[in-house]
Amino acid sequence: MLSPQWLRTFAAVVEQGSFTRCAEYLDLTQAAVSQHVQKLEERLGPLLIRRPRQLELTPAGRALLDYCQEVNAADQRLEKRLSEQDDTHGEIGFICPGSIGLVLYPMLLNVQQANPGLVIRQRFAPDSEVLDAVLDNRFELGLTTLKPDDSRLNVSSFAEEPLELIAPAAERVENWDDLKRIGFIDHPDGRAMSSRLISRYYPDAPGVAAIPTRGFINQIGLILEPVSRGLGFTVLPRYARLAFQHPERIQVIDGPRLVKDTLWLIHRAEWPLSTRAQLVIEKLRAQIDSL
Repeated sequence: MLSPQWLRTFAAVVEQGSFTRCAEYLDLTQAAVSQHVQKLEERLGPLLIRRPRQLELTPAGRALLDYCQEVNAADQRLEKRLSEQDDTHGEIGFICPGSIGLVLYPMLLNVQQANPGLVIRQRFAPDSEVLDAVLDNRFELGLTTLKPDDSRLNVSSFAEEPLELIAPAAERVENWDDLKRIGFIDHPDGRAMSSRLISRYYPDAPGVAAIPTRGFINQIGLILEPVSRGLGFTVLPRYARLAFQHPERIQVIDGPRLVKDTLWLIHRAEWPLSTRAQLVIEKLRAQIDSL
């Protein structure tokens, strides 16, 4: 590997046009300048043709000067990337569950529109994939529904997300028998969520397994579509319901006790967040708090 000091000396010799001026420019002795160039020529062959009042680059010397410029540009890119002082340019990787993701995605687009230099990359994923992606540094920010216990992660509360019993707008829902009559729209987390919530609403009822299933869908953005068409009720996190495009077609059935999940913001603890990630978090928190 070529010494960075030798490379700096060689580039300065070419820029200054002489060994003497280079020595003054770098605050080195002329002997040191000559030694650095000699070391390079021992490795690469003749680099300079020394003429009175003029230095001429050989083909190898011109190639080395190009290399010096590439190294200098790479150094500048590295310094800029490590400093992360610009909060309005660069990429943000954000991974989260689908329910909160449906609400956050338009908010992230708002941030990107206000800051066109940002590139926002969002992925919907379950908790296990969120943890792996953040730990592997494939995404800078993540949200999980279960609080991680890993010293490599910084974990903080981001928001609370209640579960909601959601029925067609035209249906009258007053008791357990009404739910049984309407039927259930299932989804990958439907049984677990419904068991948690319905046991609070109707503690003496037999449970969601006793309700006829009227449909199943695994795309969170589509779960409320059959509900809105009167085909059944379901249980979803509130943020999934807030993202639905036809709120007039559905209704939330209130119950005696809420079931809430905390959403946890995670990122790697061993290094600081980029300033652009801090900007995104600040904007998202403000918009989530306003819902």
